Amino acid sequence: MTQDPSRLDGKLAVITGGGSGIGEATAHVFAQAGATVVVAGRRAEPLEKVAKAVGGHAITCDVSDQSDVRALFAKAKAITGRVDVLLNNAGGPGPIAPVAEADMDDWVACMHINLVGAMYCLQEAAKIMTAQGAGSIINMSSLMGIQGYPMRSAYVASKFALIGITETMARELGPHGVRVNALMPGAVSGENMDRILARRAEAEGRPAAEIEKENYTDVAALKRWVDPSEVGRAALYYASDLSSAITGDKMKVDCGRF
Repeated sequence: MTQDPSRLDGKLAVITGGGSGIGEATAHVFAQAGATVVVAGRRAEPLEKVAKAVGGHAITCDVSDQSDVRALFAKAKAITGRVDVLLNNAGGPGPIAPVAEADMDDWVACMHINLVGAMYCLQEAAKIMTAQGAGSIINMSSLMGIQGYPMRSAYVASKFALIGITETMARELGPHGVRVNALMPGAVSGENMDRILARRAEAEGRPAAEIEKENYTDVAALKRWVDPSEVGRAALYYASDLSSAITGDKMKVDCGRF
């Protein structure tokens, strides 16, 4: 009997931004598929809660701090001797303002987390996976990684860049048996989206419910939000042997916002 290609038995997966939202949901999906899951993030309490729920490990890490990231991957590798999957998911929304008015300190801070922090993780994962001759890296981009969006220049820039890095690394690491792909969620329900709606409502001077319908749900073919677990299942596709011949790819998970 051949092994189920959707399973992650015997594999160790690192999920950054693992304490809530897409990261938390994916931790559950990966654990149910048999993976040993390491959730990483800045706040210990939510990480420990998720780790306990999935029988995994919690490691505090600020991805914008390179020494923190190096320590994360060293600790993760020590658990099983390998790192098989990276969900490069940590990030923030960045400033919500027109380009001409964006606070550049906030703009640069967003890039430092979403892009530089992602690169720190990619460097460590690339070293480990190249040496072991196998692995799957999944970069969390966004629908805003392929189309510009008003008021979100920092986030858009960081997510566009991740698509380019994904394609670059796929070519670099392919000869070593390592695959690199990107997910592009649309509007995902949860606390993060609630905060963005509140900030947009304040900035635009109109009700959050109106912004939600006009910009997020009514424009989707399925007329609804994406659930975090749906992004997690798409991540499982890239993490597992279901996608064994796929690298340098990008997948929309957006309820049909085309």
